[in-house]
Parts: sequence; C-alpha cells; structure tokens
Amino acid sequence: MRVVRPGELGDREIEAWRELRAKSGQPANPFMEPEFARAVGEVRPRARVAVVLEGAEPVGFFPYEKGLLGQGRAIGLGVSDCQGVVLRPGLTTSPRRLLRDCGLVSYEFDNLEGGQGLFPLATLDSFASPVIDVGDGYAAYEAELRRQSPKFLKTTLAKERKLGRQAGDARFVFDERDPAVLRTLMEWKSAQYRRTGRRDRFAKEWISTLVRRLHRLRSPGCSGTLSVLYAGPLPVAAHFGLRSASVLSCWFPAYDPEYAKYSPGLILHLRMAEAAADAGIGMLDLGRGAAEYKDALKTGELTVYEGSAVRPGVRAGLYWLSREPSRRAHAFVRSRPGLAAHGREALNRLARARGHR
Repeated sequence: MRVVRPGELGDREIEAWRELRAKSGQPANPFMEPEFARAVGEVRPRARVAVVLEGAEPVGFFPYEKGLLGQGRAIGLGVSDCQGVVLRPGLTTSPRRLLRDCGLVSYEFDNLEGGQGLFPLATLDSFASPVIDVGDGYAAYEAELRRQSPKFLKTTLAKERKLGRQAGDARFVFDERDPAVLRTLMEWKSAQYRRTGRRDRFAKEWISTLVRRLHRLRSPGCSGTLSVLYAGPLPVAAHFGLRSASVLSCWFPAYDPEYAKYSPGLILHLRMAEAAADAGIGMLDLGRGAAEYKDALKTGELTVYEGSAVRPGVRAGLYWLSREPSRRAHAFVRSRPGLAAHGREALNRLARARGHR
C-alpha cells in the first residue's frame, strides 16, 4: 500500500480507480470518482488516498482525510453524499488493517455507500436516500407520478404555466456555465440556511471554493452541473450537483423566495428529471434526508449508512467519548419524527429571532 495526496495519483491509478468503480455493480455516483477526491484534495490539505497494491497493480483506493491525532473521516465529510472504499470485487481486507496501514485510529462517515462489504453494515445506522428513476425516459416517469402523486403533478404543472404567464416566459437550462448564476444560487442557499437556523455551509471557504471548482470540472465520471429555471431573464430557482454518465447526484437546490408561490424548486426538479433522461442519465439521487418534495418526486430509495470504524486503543477510546454520545443523541431525535419536527421548529424560531435583532 502507498498513501498519497489525491493530486499525486498517476494516470494508471486514475484509470484503475474508474475501472474498479465500473465493475462494482453500484450506481455510478460521481462522489465516488477520483475527480471528486482530487477536487477535495485541492481545498483540504489533509486529504489522502491509500492505494492498495497487489505487486505493482492497484486493486483498491481509500480516500479519506486525516486529523492531527489520527482521526480519519470520509473525504469531503460534511458535503460528500456518497462515501466509501473502492476495491476490486472479492478482495479481502479488514477495516482494522486498513486503518492501521493508513495510521488512523478511526474513520468517520455519514453517507457510506450501500454494498460496502468491508464494513459490518449491521452495526451502523441506516438512512434512505430517495431517487428518481428515469431509465425508461421522462414520459414513463411522469406517468408514474400521475399514478402515485396525481395532485402534486397537476398542481406543479399548473404553477409552471402560471409562472410563465405572470413572471415571464419560463425557461430551463440544464447545464448553465455562467459563474454569476452559481454565485446567485450560493447566496440563496446561504440565506435559506440562516432563515431555517442551519449552519451555513458556504460560510466555510473550502466548501464554497470546492463548489466553484467543481462547476468548472468536466470529466466522464464527475462533472459539475448547474441547472437553472428562468422566468424571462431572471433566474428563479437553481440547483448545483454532480453528474456521471448515468447518475445525477442532487446537491444544492435553492430558489428566490419572492417566487415561492409558484413552487419554482419543484418545477426545477421536474425539468431536471426531463433533461437528465434526454441526456441518457438513468437516475437522480436526491440525497439522504427527509423532505416533502423528495417524497413527492421519488420513485424509490437507496440506503446509506452513518457511523465509524475504530481501532482498539487509548486514542480510539478518546475518539469514542468525543463523538459517539452526540451522534447517538442525534440518531435518537431523528428516529422520532415528532421530536425531530419540534427540533426543526425550534431552529426556525431561533433563526427568526436572530433576524429581528
């Protein structure tokens, strides 16, 4: 095994990584591609990739970030929506050995990809990640929506027509390259975070820089895709995500609150599904997390996992004491919808109170 910075991976290693992902049998999620790891490595100095070797042949890749005391975390933790190890099918190793060889005492993740046989999934917390299947084309997806959510679809399409009549011709761009529109999306999203009492991700320089760089990225397995709904000349809703040839991983959606009565975010997602299907993409991964719009749009679900792998020892015990109690408390609240709803309302009230100061 050798451990390198993501930018130090050679062409042969990049190609081997892509080949292993293609053979994994998992959806081609762009967060699991080498390009995402390299982009994170440009903004996170402690990002590393362990290259598992058989002789001189790379047979596995483990992207991670290493803390000062050996605490490891999934690369891009906090924004990455799919995480894990890329291994040749049938390759045998253990989490303990992998952590030891990387000099880690722990490895923390919150969106571990399903099917990661290296980790004992039965010991982890599992979560649904809703998806939209457009593999049979957008018409088939819309027909499914008419069956499962007829009122939702009818209302959303009516609002789209109303938007066009009252605010200017509705126009959709699947892959907008103008960085000014990306800045607008980030401003909307930051305002939404503050409005709802959430932590503003774009207040972290490494996240905002990463998103801007990914917007410029073009590769077969991982391309930044900014989708925008316009009313006349003005953007009213936008989404930035990552796409591969077959998966669009939804990431940062937001809209202008002045147009909220038209439900522009829902219109945007329908047009994204249509454009994705036309581009040959078979699945939109809406990402982990409960939301009414996801329930209305989804056709199915994947499963992702949260937890950690830990090597026995004193430092591992310190890690457990520092992280596990709060993680368990969050899991307890999430598992009780009523309690979680009260928590969200408390955050919203706090955000409103701050806004009035």
